[in-house]
Amino acid sequence: MISSEAKILIVEDESIVAKDILSKLSDLGYDFVSIASTGNEALRKVYLDKPDLLLMDIMLSRGNYDGIETVQEILDKMDLPVIYLTAYADESTLLRSKPTRPYGYLLKPFQTKELQIAIEIALNKHGLDKKRKRERKNMSAILHGVKDLIKTSSEEAGV
Repeated sequence: MISSEAKILIVEDESIVAKDILSKLSDLGYDFVSIASTGNEALRKVYLDKPDLLLMDIMLSRGNYDGIETVQEILDKMDLPVIYLTAYADESTLLRSKPTRPYGYLLKPFQTKELQIAIEIALNKHGLDKKRKRERKNMSAILHGVKDLIKTSSEEAGV
């Protein structure tokens, strides 16, 4: 997949910031972008739109979930790379975000180039992670098949 063809979901509760991010993504050639302003809306859009990448504001002030809780809910059901967008770089926020295994963490305000680099790295790393998981699954199936073959051969030989 060419990165500019990636579907990106922006989850940002401040509309001016969301529109600025959308403008930056448009300038970079990302055409398939949608915006959600709450965790609940993000959950709906993730399941309906199936984005390739999530740009998540950590401190959502509206709705039932903050950004970290929303991401945890999403990751419980699907594999999706997340880049957190935040003005908060305190230790407790970083610690809270770690279990969600983010692919990036951008401090607001950020430059267009920083956003592009974070997106490209996240999409590339997630693609490699998915490939590695498939290869591990295939290797496990092969090893299981070999084990069954050895067991069957041993039984036939009377060993």
